[in-house]
Amino acid sequence: MSQDLWTELALAVALVFIIEGILPFLNPGRWRRLVGQLARTDDRTMRFTGLASMLFGLALLYLIKH
Repeated sequence: MSQDLWTELALAVALVFIIEGILPFLNPGRWRRLVGQLARTDDRTMRFTGLASMLFGLALLYLIKH
């Protein structure tokens, strides 16, 4: 059981790397502008965006697993 958890976690991390790499691969100029815009974003907005992203991911996992 424990090995299944680690295998699924490794697969999830691998998928994150693949998805995160799509934009800089396809459109590096756009990605550079996006990163510059993120650097100018205030902490409160970044935290809210991170929280919303985590909650969305949690809800999606729940829907997939049930």
